Amino acid sequence: MGVGATRNRMRDLREDHDLTQQKVADALGITQRKYSYVETGTQPLTDELLVSLARYYGVSTDYILCLTDTPN
Repeated sequence: MGVGATRNRMRDLREDHDLTQQKVADALGITQRKYSYVETGTQPLTDELLVSLARYYGVSTDYILCLTDTPN
């Protein structure tokens, strides 16, 4: 899977939890604009942000990167 799939997975996780970009950004300690840029692919998903997202949603980094369809 590619970058597009990862962006879709990030959006799907956020929407499945009924969260706004602002709420996720606040939880991760970044601005909504930064989160939006990462979710849309304007900026790359850093390793640090990837790990933070995985912890926040309680899923594996492989799941966010679409290397598996199993969340944990």
